[in-house]
Formats: sequence, structure tokens, C-alpha cells
Amino acid sequence: MKLDFSQHSQMLSRLKIAFAIALSVALLELIGGVLSNSLALLSDAAHVFIDALSLGIALFAIKIAAKPHTPSLTYGYHRVEILAAFVNGATLIGVSAFIFYEAYRRFLEPPQVSSDLMIIFASIGLIANLVMVKILAKHSNESLNVRGAFLHVIGDALASVGVIAGGVAIAFTSLNIIDLLVGVFIGAIILRSAIKICKDCTRIFLEGTPKEVDIMEVKSEIEGVEGVKEVHDLHVWTITSGMDALSGHIVVKDQMLSQSQVILSRLNDMLKEKFGLYHSTLQLENQNDLIQPKKLFDENDNSA
Repeated sequence: MKLDFSQHSQMLSRLKIAFAIALSVALLELIGGVLSNSLALLSDAAHVFIDALSLGIALFAIKIAAKPHTPSLTYGYHRVEILAAFVNGATLIGVSAFIFYEAYRRFLEPPQVSSDLMIIFASIGLIANLVMVKILAKHSNESLNVRGAFLHVIGDALASVGVIAGGVAIAFTSLNIIDLLVGVFIGAIILRSAIKICKDCTRIFLEGTPKEVDIMEVKSEIEGVEGVKEVHDLHVWTITSGMDALSGHIVVKDQMLSQSQVILSRLNDMLKEKFGLYHSTLQLENQNDLIQPKKLFDENDNSA
């Protein structure tokens, strides 16, 4: 889906506001975690920082994609987003490992946790996350980058609810181990998100078929277009988030160039409408010129 200039400008403004809120909340919860001695709150601060990174990457991707292509970078700077996301994912794996280590250390020597401060700072974080949800909701279906950030914020809002619940439980039971359990739970969420980010980035670097694209369905739809005999050497890959590309060799009968152009137009329209593939490179081939594969055995050869 392509945005007009006003929508694009509005989306950028909302992303900037959400990024500022996320970064502020991450710092606030970090301070709150230190003051309250709460691992759960420190873990939530790391989780909110993931939101800020996600929003930052979305902003960065939108701006960097506007840079012109060059002879040495024919796809432009789109892949920079994926590289940044991979580095962030790898960093977050380290963050989750630190949370697990800190949980183990605190399990051996349980510290005193201030449940009051824990609840106050987590509540501020929850309110901020709800504000970000409202800010991003309008554009969550217009960009995959924004959609990803939107889902991150929802996840962090739920994590904040978990920290508040943990603080309330500690206030009533005085069991500080609850803080460790909530912290480990959030650490596990961070680790899961980080591994997914790294896996998705690796898939893109290896130019694997996008998960949302069924290559066999694409092949079937192409061969179903009038005038197409068959398709081979079909490839679909991701350049960057929300930008998939396709290339393939289309076999058609011997015909005039104008007739071939009609087939190409039909194919491009179909790929855009059914699969959202706006960057397609199709090579037409005359079926009469194709080299037929040599038979392994001659049907008339009776020699043994």
C-alpha cells in the first residue's frame, strides 16, 4: 500500500512522538528499577528500550529508503534497515542473558524490593504504552515497520501489567522471589523477540522466500494467466521490510511484441493485486526456441 505525502508526513510525526515516549519511559523505568531494586522493573525497562529501537529502526528505514540509488548500490540503502535490526537483535540476546544472570545472582542473595516504587514506575510505563498504542494504531496497517513497532508496544503494555501485578503480590505476601519470576518471564519474552528478529534478518540476507508468500501459489497463478505456457527460474525474495521482489522466465508462444506486452501487463497487475509484489522482473521466452532436454535413453534403442 502506497501512502500519499500527507499520510507519510503524519506517520513520520507519530513515529517520532512514540519514539520519544518510549525512550523516556525506558530511562524512567531504569531509574525506577535501580531505586526499587526490582529486577522485573529493570527487565521491563529493557523491554521498553526494544520498543524504542523498533520505532527508531522504522524511522531510520523510512528516511534511508528516500536516499537515491547509485551505480554501486542499485537497490539503494534499503538493506541498512535489516543490518541494523540484526545488530539490535544480537544485542538483545545479550540483554536477556544479563537478566537471567542477574536473576540467578539475586536468587542466591535475595535483595529487598520496594513494591511501592515498583508499582508506581510500572504504572507510568503502562500509561505511556497505552498512549503509544493509540498513536500508532492508525498507521499499523500502512507499514510493516510500523506494524512491528505497534505489536512491540502492545507486548510491553502486557509486560507492564505483569510488573504491576508482581508488585501488588509482593506488597501482600512479602515474597521478593516474585520479582525474580516476573523479571525472568520478561527476559524470556525479550529473548524470544531477539531470536525471531535475528532469524528473520538471516532469512532476508540469504534471500529466502518471504514467509507470507507461497511460491507454488505464485507459480500456479502466473501459469494461469492467458498466454503463459509455463514459468521457470522463479525467485521471490525480500529487499527490506515491506519490499519483496520477484524474477522469473515466462514461456510464451511466438508472437508479436505488442501481444507479449499485453501478457506482461496482465502478469504485473496480477502480482501486485494478489501478492503485493510491486518489483517484478519477468523475462519472456519463445517456446519454440527453448532447448529441449536430451532423453536419457532412445526409445528405439533396444541394446542392453
